[in-house]
Amino acid sequence: MMTSDQTSLVYIHGFNSSPDSWKAQQLVRWFSERGAAARLHVPALPPEPRRAMAVLESTLAGAGPVALLGSSLGGFYATWLAAHHDLRAVLINPAVRPWDLLQAHVGEVAHYHTGERYHFDAEWVSQLRHYDAGDIARPEQLLVLLQTGDDTLDWRDAWELYADCHLYRGLGGSHGFDDFDAFIPLVLRFCGISL
Repeated sequence: MMTSDQTSLVYIHGFNSSPDSWKAQQLVRWFSERGAAARLHVPALPPEPRRAMAVLESTLAGAGPVALLGSSLGGFYATWLAAHHDLRAVLINPAVRPWDLLQAHVGEVAHYHTGERYHFDAEWVSQLRHYDAGDIARPEQLLVLLQTGDDTLDWRDAWELYADCHLYRGLGGSHGFDDFDAFIPLVLRFCGISL
């Protein structure tokens, strides 16, 4: 059985984001200040779902005992990975049916952080359906953090899908999840990580 002294955290960023995102950098700072930088993994994910999942599977394989933290599309990926690897996961404003939302992004897209332009392929939208975890078989292993002011996703979709999981609903906020740094201790406690 793994102990909190061994468990690392894998942060899974959302669509068109990167390890430079605000939440990722909050985590990097938190782990670094506690001398635990090696226990945080923040992989840069390519936009193609199949390739993104390959990066995540490789990260999990090399990280030892882990828990997951996923935001938006990262929460969608984390749900699938948690189910297939029997892991604890915290989901922040998770995407429920990302293929519906990302259909509008097919074509040329500019990356949020780098400004680099790339083509988002229609096939990638179809790939997302492969990672739909369906019904949540182990709800006790998921903590879902939602803010009703999410301007990208309808929080009620996640509230319904994850109804049997540990749930937090904050009034207002945003898709980026305002005051995320205040929730880091809760995230780590749920994941069984002590720093």
